[in-house]
Amino acid sequence: MDLYFSPLACSMATRIALYEAGAPAGFLEVDGKVKRTRDGADFIAVNPLGLVPVMRTDDGRLLTENTAILQYVAERFPKARLVPDDAWARHRLRQWLSFFSTELHKAIYIPLLDHNAPAAVKDYTLQKAKTPLEYLSRYLDGREYLLDQFSIADGYLFTVLNWSSATPIDLKDWPVLYDYYKRMRQRPSISKALDEERALYAAEQERHKAA
Repeated sequence: MDLYFSPLACSMATRIALYEAGAPAGFLEVDGKVKRTRDGADFIAVNPLGLVPVMRTDDGRLLTENTAILQYVAERFPKARLVPDDAWARHRLRQWLSFFSTELHKAIYIPLLDHNAPAAVKDYTLQKAKTPLEYLSRYLDGREYLLDQFSIADGYLFTVLNWSSATPIDLKDWPVLYDYYKRMRQRPSISKALDEERALYAAEQERHKAA
C-alpha cells in the first residue's frame, strides 16, 4: 500500500498508525502548494480535491478522508489493536475521530493556519477554540489515553495538537493537554513520524524559497 502525504499535515496520523502496526507501506510526498508529488506527478489526478491523505491499497483502489484511512489501517492490521475490541468503545472511538475532524481540525486549526484568513476570523476562531479545548482537557484529566489503550484516535489528536506551535494556541494554557502532548511525543511511533516529517517539511520550505 502507498500513502500520499504532506509533511506535518493530518496524514501524519496515518503514518503513526502504520508505524504502530509495523506495516509495510510506501510514502509518496505531496507538495500541497503546487499539488504535485516529489517525482512531478499531478496529484489532482489522484484526488481532484488536492487533499491528503490518500491511501492506495495493495489492489490499486484509492481511499480518501483521514478518519476513513485511519480505520482502514486499523482493520487491515488487527494485531496492532489500534481500535478497541469492545463494541461500545469502538463507537466512542468514532465519536472522537469525528470530534477531532470537525471541532478541532476544520473548525479551529485550519482557519488559524490559513495565511489568507482575515485577522477578525482568526480572532473569532481563537476565542471559539477555548470551548472544545477545555472540554477535551476535562475529559483527559486522569487518563493516559482517550480510551483504555492507545488507538488511532490518539495518533490523530497528537497530529492536530502539534499544529498549535504554528498558531497562537498555547497548550500550556491547558496543562492536561500539554502533558498529554509531551507524553505522546515520547511514544516511538509518534517520535519517529514527527522527526521524519519535520525534516521533510523543512526541506519543502527550502525548495519553495529557492523556486
